[in-house]
Amino acid sequence: MRGAVIAQLGLMGCAVAAVGCGGSSNGVSNSTPATASATSTPAASTTPAGPLDVCLLFPQTDAETLVGTPLDPGQAGNPTNPSCTYNGPTSGPTAQVTVYVGDGAKKTYDIDKSLGHAFNMAPGVTADEAWEEDDAIFFRKGSTWAQIAMVLLNDPSQNRVPLEQAAQTLVSRL
Repeated sequence: MRGAVIAQLGLMGCAVAAVGCGGSSNGVSNSTPATASATSTPAASTTPAGPLDVCLLFPQTDAETLVGTPLDPGQAGNPTNPSCTYNGPTSGPTAQVTVYVGDGAKKTYDIDKSLGHAFNMAPGVTADEAWEEDDAIFFRKGSTWAQIAMVLLNDPSQNRVPLEQAAQTLVSRL
């Protein structure tokens, strides 16, 4: 249902079902790297006037770790609502990870709350605020909101801890 709402409203710059809506690069030269984490995981880069590159902030290896299967390279979304989507290959298995950073993540959280989705606090995430629902986690660090959403054909309760771990990784990079 979340994907349908996002697709309907066009909040993320592309419909979730319309994969490949952006290229693997947002067309902006990312020359000013942010501080890398202690494990030398790539961090996000921006130019002074450029948008955040979410595909660098949450790379393909992180997305594959979350869903436990290979994924295609990330597709950047609308630069005014930064996101990155990793799709499972057409040969399968079915899997997708989408990461949003910024106002779009907060808007999706607000929509899901207004639709009556059940949220729980995410105790494994050391952010200023962290909430999870089936197959998605939302959190705020300072004034920056982020969301990690996943599609995997399993019991959503199996995804709670991996989503919290992925969110904690992303928190450390913001």
